[in-house]
Amino acid sequence: MDDNSTRDRIRALVQDVLDKALPPEGESGQAIGTSSRFVDTAPPTTSSDTTATRDESSKTVITEDDIRDLTNGASLRIDEAARLTPLAADLVREKEIKIVRRVSRRGSKTSRLIAVGADHGGFKMKEELKAFLKGLGHQIHDFGTNSEDPVDYPDLAYAVARSVAEGTADLGIVIDGAGVGSAITANKVPGIRAAACYSVAVARNSREHNGANVLSLGSKTISSAEMREIVQAWLGTELTEERHRKRVAKIQAVERQYLC
Repeated sequence: MDDNSTRDRIRALVQDVLDKALPPEGESGQAIGTSSRFVDTAPPTTSSDTTATRDESSKTVITEDDIRDLTNGASLRIDEAARLTPLAADLVREKEIKIVRRVSRRGSKTSRLIAVGADHGGFKMKEELKAFLKGLGHQIHDFGTNSEDPVDYPDLAYAVARSVAEGTADLGIVIDGAGVGSAITANKVPGIRAAACYSVAVARNSREHNGANVLSLGSKTISSAEMREIVQAWLGTELTEERHRKRVAKIQAVERQYLC
């Protein structure tokens, strides 16, 4: 038997198997002899799918476009380190979206991206702070200043605060002589809750009770050792209790009244 004859027999056998495997016309909505030979076993997609859990865990920044078409009460799965833009966070609250953070199989990440900035009076402490943060395993975005030449603290505080508000940094730390001016400036940026802290107790309170996302330090009011203790306590404390979350939500509601 030649090769051509063998190929013809195989083709005929395969065609016979396929013809017998196809459903009769009407059962699948497609008649025998049409181009497709696949039976659709997937459930039909409906508009109600927006209420299911959406997975955006591949993204590092979640924007309002990722949330806008979700229905009220839907769930959004994101990476444990992902950040929400201010507008996205507002939509989450308005739609009562449940955020589900995907935790890495290697365990929860402790490293954060921290924006730091200081005027000339806080320059030396900022350099000490950077070394300390790196030793703790954090990443740093340094907005300056880079010397003890006089500069204006609002410029540096604003740069750090804006980075946090836009979600390009997890948290921010600003330093000037007293820590007050930088805190006032940072708090002018929507979405920022800056706290000037002079002790470990205040640092913990600012995070646990107020959800502070920017820490302001005074280089002339604390020592280098106190700075390290305050920073470590501040980074190690989270806003977890519902009663405190409710009060922070009221702070945010006040802020929204003055947004254009």
